[in-house]
Amino acid sequence: MDLCIGPIMGNLLRFSIPLMLSGILQLLFNSADIIVLGQFAGGNAMAAVGSTSSLNNLIVNIFLGLSAGGSVVVAQYFGMKSDKDLEGSVHTAILLGLISGLILVVVGLLLAEPMLALMGTTPDLIDQAVLYMRIIFAGMPAIMVYDFGAGILRAVGDTRRPLLYLSLGGVVNVALNLFFVLAFDMGVAGVAIGTVVSQTLAAFLVVRCLVKTEASYGIRLRRLRIVKAKLIRILRIGIPTGVQGAVFSISNVLIQSAINSFDSSTIVGGNTASVNIENFVYTAMNAVYQGSLTFTSQNVGAHNVKRIVPILWWSSLCVTAVGLLLGVTAVVFGRALLGIYSPDPQIIAYGFDRLKLIGLTYFLCGLMDTVCGCIRGLGASITPTLISLTGACALRIVWIYTIFASTRSLFMLYLSYPVSWLVTYIANLVCFAITYRRWKRRALASTTIVNGYTVG
Repeated sequence: MDLCIGPIMGNLLRFSIPLMLSGILQLLFNSADIIVLGQFAGGNAMAAVGSTSSLNNLIVNIFLGLSAGGSVVVAQYFGMKSDKDLEGSVHTAILLGLISGLILVVVGLLLAEPMLALMGTTPDLIDQAVLYMRIIFAGMPAIMVYDFGAGILRAVGDTRRPLLYLSLGGVVNVALNLFFVLAFDMGVAGVAIGTVVSQTLAAFLVVRCLVKTEASYGIRLRRLRIVKAKLIRILRIGIPTGVQGAVFSISNVLIQSAINSFDSSTIVGGNTASVNIENFVYTAMNAVYQGSLTFTSQNVGAHNVKRIVPILWWSSLCVTAVGLLLGVTAVVFGRALLGIYSPDPQIIAYGFDRLKLIGLTYFLCGLMDTVCGCIRGLGASITPTLISLTGACALRIVWIYTIFASTRSLFMLYLSYPVSWLVTYIANLVCFAITYRRWKRRALASTTIVNGYTVG
C-alpha cells in the first residue's frame, strides 16, 4: 500500500484494521495462556505467569525498539522509491532481528530468577514464574524474527499477511495450551511451550513470504548481511525507542513490585486479569500508532509536506475513538470478562477496581503514543524518548515513592497511569510542532513542492 497518495483517513483505516485484528488475535491467543491456567491449573499458576509480564517487557522492549527503527527506515526508503537502499535495509533488519533473539536467550535464562526475586515475587509464585520465563526466552529468536519481519511488511503497507500468519500460529497456540495442560498437566511449562511453538510457526511464515516475494523488499538469503550505513540509521532511531520502552517497563516493574508488596495472590491475580483485558484496548490503539509511524515515515521519504500534519490529526481522532469505545465497553462488561480469567470473586473484585480507572482513561495513552509515532516518523527519536522518560516514567517513579507510599492505596497506585499519559501527551505535542517545523524547512529547501507533493 502506497501511503503517500489517496485519502488519509481511508488509507489509515485500511492499514490499521488488519493490524488491530492481528494484535487482538495475538492477545486472544496469549490470553489463552492465562485463561487455561486460571480455569484448569489454579490461581497461583495464573498469577505466576502474570508476575513475569512487566519483567519480560522490560528486557524485550529494548530490542523491539530496534524493530521499530527498522520499520521507519524501510518505510522511508519505500516512500523514496529507492530500491537499492530498501534492499540493504531489509536484509540488515531481518539479520538484526535474529541476532537480537539470540542475545535475549542468554539474557533471559541468566536473569529470570534474580530479577523476579528482586521484584519481590512471592515464594509461592517464583518457581513457576522462573520456569515460564525461561521457556519463553528460549524461543526469542523466532519471536524477534517474526517482529522484525512483520515490521518490514507493515513498513511497505502490508498488514494483511501478518494477520494471516498470526492467526495460524494462534490456533496452534490454543490447541497446544489445552493439550499440554489438560492431557499432561504441565501447567505453566505447557502454555510456555505452546507459545514458543506458535511464534516459531508465525516467524517461518513471515520469512517464507519475504523470501518468495519478487519485490525490492524481498529477502535473498545469499545477500543476508549487515550494511553498516543502514544499521547506523536503524540504531539511531531504534535505540532511543527501545530505551524508552525499557524505562517504561521499569516503571511498570516498580508498580508490579508495589502490587506484589500487598502479599496477596488475589490482588496479583486481579491485576493480571485486568491487564490482560486492558491489553486488548491498548493493542487496538497501538495499530493506529503503527499507522501514524508508517504513514509519516513514507511521506517524509517522499517529501509530502502538506500530508504530515493531517496525518497527526486524523490519527489522533481515530485513536481517541478506538480508545474510548473499547475502554468503555471493557468497563461495562468488566466483571463478566474478568470471570473468564478466574471464577474467584476476590480476583474479579480487585481486577474490576483497576479496570474502571484504566479503561475510562486509556485513550490518553493512545494519544501519547500516536503523537510519538509521528515524531519518530519525522526521523527524530531522542527527543520524544527524553520527553517520555521524564513525563511518564520519572513521574510514575516519583509517584510510587511519594503519593503511593503515603497512602498505600491501590487506587492511588493505578492513578499514576492516566496522570503520566496526559502530561506526556501535552509535552509530545509541543515536540511534534518543533520537529515538524525543522523538517519542513529542510524539505522545502531541498525539493520543489507543488500542492504538497514532490515534483523535482
